This record gives sequence, C-alpha cells and structure tokens, in this order.
Amino acid sequence: MRIISGAFKGRQLAGPTGPGLRPTSDSLRETLFNILGPRVRGTTMLDGFAGTGAVGLEALSRGAARVTFVELDRRAIKLLQDNIRLCGAGAQSEVVSSDWQRGAATLSDRFDVVFLDPPYDVTDLEAVVRVGAPLLAPGGRLVLEHSRRRDSPAEVAPLQRTRLVLAGDSALSFYQ
Repeated sequence: MRIISGAFKGRQLAGPTGPGLRPTSDSLRETLFNILGPRVRGTTMLDGFAGTGAVGLEALSRGAARVTFVELDRRAIKLLQDNIRLCGAGAQSEVVSSDWQRGAATLSDRFDVVFLDPPYDVTDLEAVVRVGAPLLAPGGRLVLEHSRRRDSPAEVAPLQRTRLVLAGDSALSFYQ
C-alpha cells in the first residue's frame, strides 16, 4: 500500500497483517481521487471506518486541509497512527477511536468530503450513510465504498446517489 500522488507520493504505508482489515486498494483510491479531482485541495474530510488511513492520508497528500479519522479496531488505530507519523501529518489529522455511530455523534464539524468504508459484510448500508449525512457540509460529497454485491441506496434523505462506479469486487457510490 502506497500513497499514489501529491506531497507524500510513494510513501509505503503500514498495512494489516491479520484477518478482518481490508484497506482500500491503490487502484480504487486512484479511481476515487481521479473522480474527486482538484476539489480535494483545501477541503476537510472525514474518513469513516478509516482502517490504516490510506484514503484520508491520500487526501492530505493531495492538498486536503484536514482529515478526521474514525476507527474502532485497536490494531487498525495503531497502524493509522504509525501511518500519520510516517507522513508527518499529525497537525492535520484527528483520530477518533470509536465505532462509527458513536464517533460520528461526537463530531461537531461539517466536512466537504465524507468517505465511508464499512466492512463489506455490513448489510444496512442505508444506516451507514444516514449517520454520515448530517456531517456533510453544504455542497459536499459523501462517498460510500462497498462490495459490488451489495446495492447502495439510491437516496438517503436529503442525499441522492449521483454516481456508482464498479471496480473489481468493489463499488463507490457518490452522494450529494
């Protein structure tokens, strides 16, 4: 796992060695940031179900102003903190050690980009998006990574799915 572009380009991130952690692949992150494009620069981002932090760190590398990471798994949090240190991104990062619903409830900020990558076996994707929707700043985007075998909801009021990208076993659903 590596940072693809920007200030941290080429840095090798620490990845999981045990079961239960599935980082977003380099190719899927590249697809995500090709779609988001230059809109990332200067934004605030929430990386929910952050795991190793690869998505949020890629955003910081590409010019995001700040990223808040929400993660529950202690193994992942250690990897995430190691990766933040490796990139020298501590001043631009906040780590919330919590499950998604409780962690999101503690946040008072609104984010330009909310990226959510729940475990692929989560069946209620609508509930995941519903928790993230109030954290979105006006004009922002919520992106849900999920298994292509699970349908993402077309609408989670007030959000509408505007784009669905299939890539291998994964899918990215974009909401505005």
